[in-house]
Amino acid sequence: MESDCGEVTQLLRRWRAGDAEVEARLFELLIPDLHKIAERCFRREPAGNTLQPTALVNEAFIRLSKSKAVDWQDRGHFLAISARVMRAF
Repeated sequence: MESDCGEVTQLLRRWRAGDAEVEARLFELLIPDLHKIAERCFRREPAGNTLQPTALVNEAFIRLSKSKAVDWQDRGHFLAISARVMRAF
């Protein structure tokens, strides 16, 4: 996990610099954490919500991938911003 944290930080820096090739690997490493965040968001929602956790993760990642102004610091920073984006849906 610790090596993943370092890898995520490096991938985030490359991604911000415009290296689109790292996006798939970044998503692969972060999907478990993003899915946990999405599931927590849905616990507060009433039953019958049409958006599902996986769709929420995908939507959030798409929005974040378009946000070039964020200076990603590390995995924790990315996940914190991701949680904010998911709660905004």
